[in-house]
Amino acid sequence: MICHGFRVGDPWTDVLALRYIGLVLRNRLAPVLLTAFAPAIWGSTYLVTTELLPPGRPLLAGVLRALPAGLLLIALTRRLPQGSWWWRSLVLGALNIGAFFALLFVAAYRLPGGVAATVGAVQPLVAAGLSAALLGDRLSLRTVLSGVAGVAGVSLLVLRAGAHLDGLGLAAALGGAVVMAGGVVLAKRWTSPAPLLATTGWQLTAGGLLLLPVALLVEGAPPAHLSVDNLLGYAYLSMVGAALAYALWFRGIRALPATSVTFLGLLSPVVATALGWLVLGQSLSPVQLLGGFVVLGALVAAQLRRPRPAAPVLVAAVPGGRGDRSARSARSESFHSHS
Repeated sequence: MICHGFRVGDPWTDVLALRYIGLVLRNRLAPVLLTAFAPAIWGSTYLVTTELLPPGRPLLAGVLRALPAGLLLIALTRRLPQGSWWWRSLVLGALNIGAFFALLFVAAYRLPGGVAATVGAVQPLVAAGLSAALLGDRLSLRTVLSGVAGVAGVSLLVLRAGAHLDGLGLAAALGGAVVMAGGVVLAKRWTSPAPLLATTGWQLTAGGLLLLPVALLVEGAPPAHLSVDNLLGYAYLSMVGAALAYALWFRGIRALPATSVTFLGLLSPVVATALGWLVLGQSLSPVQLLGGFVVLGALVAAQLRRPRPAAPVLVAAVPGGRGDRSARSARSESFHSHS
């Protein structure tokens, strides 16, 4: 069979196809790996919170994580929102940070950590549905199966038998997954013309300001005394866990499909469990290992995309040359095939 001067199965065609697939993979691998650093960093939050921060202050941690980082990025970029980006930054900051942190706080206090993490693992499935509705992305069977596998893997990794279920806590955990997925999809739909660090700063500042009155109302005034460990913990959460991690996260949203980005979020419970084993000496069962591998498999499967076919290459038919002989061969094969 001849297609635009190339015979299907021709070695040159195979070489071009392989080079094209390799180019696609290389171009996609770099943004995937960079974006994956964000949820990996967030996976260290549990360790930092339990070892360095004062107990019983999760909302204060959320405010001090988001607000200083956002103000710093705005000061560095010297850019403020313009026009519709004032209210868009407020919406995105609420979804990605303010409302998400608040719902996460409710879920963490009313549910065992394993239950909250398992419910939160539905976020990629929610993002896939929102992407299909708002972005026109195709909802493939592979995405759905990868999402189900991700939830199953996280449950094996962190869920414990006999875990207590609370209706309000489950609603908060599910609400957190929905608002974060909505924030990712809307951030993909609303592409800001401003630099990445500026838009990251706007969202962090908006989320921190929205969370501040909630923290004061629920937890009261901040502690009068903070130790050196407390200050180091808050500094890490703000500079690394917010400024750096969210910049990488929002960069990934610009470069990758929204659903692919949310699947990378499944790395957080994997990293948290690994750090608990490595640093805190927590036990790691074979079932948890299986769950971790299932999560990683679902994550990798969700990143794979069928490459688009390479553009056809036209070969000029030079009299007496290879192209001319190929064309004559094509006409001859076509004649015999129809005889």
